[in-house]
Amino acid sequence: MESLNDVYSSVCSDLHLSLNAYVSHELKEAGRRASDVSLSLRGNRRLAAGSRLTDGDARGVCETLRRDGRVRALDLSYNRISDEGAFHLADLIKENVALQTLNLMCNNIEADGAERIAKSLHHNTTLKRLRMTGNKIGNKGGMHLASMLQSNSTLEELDMSDCDLDTQSLITFAIALTNNRSLVSINVSRPLLFSLQEETTVHTACMLEVNHSLEELHMSKHGMTDWGLQRLCEALMSNHSLRYLDLRCNRITRDGAGHLAQLLRKNDTLQILDLSFNRIEDDGAVYLSDAITLEHTKLRALSIQSNNVSTVGLVSLSKAIAANPHLTNVYIWGNRLEEPVCL
Repeated sequence: MESLNDVYSSVCSDLHLSLNAYVSHELKEAGRRASDVSLSLRGNRRLAAGSRLTDGDARGVCETLRRDGRVRALDLSYNRISDEGAFHLADLIKENVALQTLNLMCNNIEADGAERIAKSLHHNTTLKRLRMTGNKIGNKGGMHLASMLQSNSTLEELDMSDCDLDTQSLITFAIALTNNRSLVSINVSRPLLFSLQEETTVHTACMLEVNHSLEELHMSKHGMTDWGLQRLCEALMSNHSLRYLDLRCNRITRDGAGHLAQLLRKNDTLQILDLSFNRIEDDGAVYLSDAITLEHTKLRALSIQSNNVSTVGLVSLSKAIAANPHLTNVYIWGNRLEEPVCL
């Protein structure tokens, strides 16, 4: 069988593209495996300075993978791939039946590129994981990817954090997920929201009432308040699929922690809760601690980093840890660690 690097060399010759030495090296390394190849072409490798891939490089890589179906995972993060390169990737997704994981984090893909990728996913039956983090696709690109979820039944993990999503696209994601039964993880952190009405949180809560396949939800930097969190908690009372809830960097205070405590008293599904960089303070930590001590609570990991919690809250949490055999990971960095806590 012809090696991956030989295929790449032939592609560059046929398409009159310049050979990229970094791509050639990584293809040689990846090609040592006969099948289920993972190809990493990250542009931020310290030992491969100046190796960021361009649209032309992306074209060569895509054509190589179209001709050789051994690659299952492709990492193109931190490169200089724009919409032009995204068009080639969309064609690859449309025709390649082997690729299962695609990481496009921190490139220069915008709305048009996201639209083409979304359209290629309407009929794709193999790609399971897509990471678009940091590409400024905006509302238009977000709408196309959200609409794709209404017909795609294969994708399991989707990362759309820091993509300049707005209220309309987030609501469309929530609506799409009311019927989608394949997606188990979605990250919509750090959107661009200008309304204080928390419409996106309300629609997400409505989705969680009927979606019983989503296991992981990331909503950091949503400007979520205690009121919005209460809506989420009410929905999660009847949800028995969500295991990981990420609420970092919101506007949650002790009252929000109280709503979460009520949820933990009745929900035995949630296993990981991240409240880092909120402001639950001692009262909020005590509320959570009281709920954690209950025998049926299955929480395995809790992060309350940088929440202005001091001795009273942290001591209460330490007692809860001792009483709960399931809770094995607790993160408290950034709070006020005084002497009684450290004993």
